[in-house]
Amino acid sequence: MDKIDLRSDTVSWPTPRMRQAMAEAEVGDDVYGDDPTVNRLQAMAAEMLGMEAALFVASGTMGNLSAVLSHCTRGDEMILGDVSHVFLNEAGGSAALGGVHARTVPVQPDGTLRLEDIRRAVRADNPHYPTTRLLCLENTQNTVGGQPLGADYMRAAIDLAHELHLRVHVDGARIFNAAVALGVEARDLVKGADSVMFCLSKGLCAPVGSMLCGSEAFIARALRARKMLGGGMRQAGVLAAAGIVALEEMVERLADDHANACRLAEGLAAIDGIVIDPARVRTNMVQFDLADSVAITPRQLVEAVAAHGVVIRASSPFRLVTHYWIGPHHIDKAVAAFREALAA
Repeated sequence: MDKIDLRSDTVSWPTPRMRQAMAEAEVGDDVYGDDPTVNRLQAMAAEMLGMEAALFVASGTMGNLSAVLSHCTRGDEMILGDVSHVFLNEAGGSAALGGVHARTVPVQPDGTLRLEDIRRAVRADNPHYPTTRLLCLENTQNTVGGQPLGADYMRAAIDLAHELHLRVHVDGARIFNAAVALGVEARDLVKGADSVMFCLSKGLCAPVGSMLCGSEAFIARALRARKMLGGGMRQAGVLAAAGIVALEEMVERLADDHANACRLAEGLAAIDGIVIDPARVRTNMVQFDLADSVAITPRQLVEAVAAHGVVIRASSPFRLVTHYWIGPHHIDKAVAAFREALAA
């Protein structure tokens, strides 16, 4: 990369091994189900998540929406976090295309939804109310700094949902970051869930695509939803080949991204004017604010570090994300850029 791009792990480029695999991929027509590379990727994803089947989709948003459409009917309600990606950042697709009502509960600083809040959010059986059908969990929870939700919490939330006759979908866009941070297998974090989506195109570094996993019956419904959303791709093995490399080679190395995020947080904490708690950095995301005493605006900070080749977004709080193309030397250069920008 010619710049130190910390906007997101979605900016990561495919690795040389991925490019080679894409060029050499055996392909077929995936709409007919005969692309062997897609089929292999789907089988790998299902096995790694402990599910019966999986479906290759174009994006995480498509995967989440396909799941909601497969679990719910028009007029149903889903419970989800008030700062979850499905609620904030997916263009209202569940409501616009599925007629599914969102009922939000507060996301806690550790990324969880309180079990008592989930229980209280379930509607009574009353014709005045929508039917509560689905609980959506997000792991890692990116709006509170990429917090990983542990296996004990996930099991408790999933068990509660099933006790309340709800289905459970996990937006696991970065589920492998959570697994690596917690030292468990990804399947341990979604055991018992009815579906899970994870992204290949974030920390796993593939150029395109996400996986939706669940039972064979669920995936059959999701396949129909994917088609309706325009996600039926043809010789998609060219893309799936990169996903196979991602699952084979890129999972365990996520620990490097986490270490670099900690290095970044510790460096920023030593700069006057930056408000940050390095202890909250557990995966590949770093959040910080500017102190009230700092005269520089967020937009000015973005421009100042850009002059040193560091790309960030103006937000409150700021969010910086490490990935495969960011090494320790990039972190040190970025910290120096922030130090100079705030000293000016």
